[in-house]
Amino acid sequence: MDEIKKLVECVPNFSEGRDLDLVEKIIDEARNTDVTILDYSSDPDHNRTVLTMIGSPEEIKKAAINTAKKAAELIDMSKHEGAHPRMGATDVIPFTPVLNVEMAECIEISKEVAEEISSWGVPIFLYEESATAEDRRNLASIRKGQYEGFFEKIKEENWKPDFGPQEMNEKSGVTAVGARVPLVAFNIILNTPDVEIANAIAKKVRNIGGGLRYVKGIGLKMEERNVTQVSMNLVNYEKTRVYQAFEMVKMEARRYGVNVIGSEVIGTVPMKSLIEAAEYYLQIENFEMRQVLEQRLLEN
Repeated sequence: MDEIKKLVECVPNFSEGRDLDLVEKIIDEARNTDVTILDYSSDPDHNRTVLTMIGSPEEIKKAAINTAKKAAELIDMSKHEGAHPRMGATDVIPFTPVLNVEMAECIEISKEVAEEISSWGVPIFLYEESATAEDRRNLASIRKGQYEGFFEKIKEENWKPDFGPQEMNEKSGVTAVGARVPLVAFNIILNTPDVEIANAIAKKVRNIGGGLRYVKGIGLKMEERNVTQVSMNLVNYEKTRVYQAFEMVKMEARRYGVNVIGSEVIGTVPMKSLIEAAEYYLQIENFEMRQVLEQRLLEN
């Protein structure tokens, strides 16, 4: 009897987006395993690289550990600067069930990876579905204060790491590891260099500010283009749609006389989320996923 194929997605974020030779050395660690690399992108303004890979539970675990180890060797957080909030060389490692895998298995993988990385002296915090306390479920809560603030934050009893020493690792920082449902990393670009405007819009759009329930967002400066962006994570794209987030940013931008000039998706995105956006903007009636040619071919 054939063994049931299992697939897990992992999207580690590394705090380096400028030294592309260094980035390639980290990505090579994934290439040297049997995972499939779906995407990786580096942003010099954010000074961050996002890797999206998929594979069996054992191979995805190996790739996550190996890339994190290489990042710990090559990245010095005491010298890191960038627009994106960050707290560690490998900032965050999320695992997502894709095929024949339950969330419980991803939680177990996250704990095994966390334990291994912590053995290198890196403090680890479990988040989302792996969280050991409700106030650690939200990544933004864990990362509050960022790398610089963690030297004091980690000494507090309620911020004792789930794995590893209760002491900041000056070179590698701290890492969040967890299991979660698929999210859409979606950035909307504004024609203003004023990051305060982008931040004000982000505060209105994100859940914590009374905006859309499943949106997390911040305003960031894109130095090379002299513009800003509202950088968002849609943590449940089926309940808060991509087009809803896009339209709300446009609406809030109007009060500042600012226009949306573009958007970008970081990493991979579920096809359904883009089909829903097409349905909305094209006002397509009675559309079904089976009308997508590639989807129909997969069914045959």
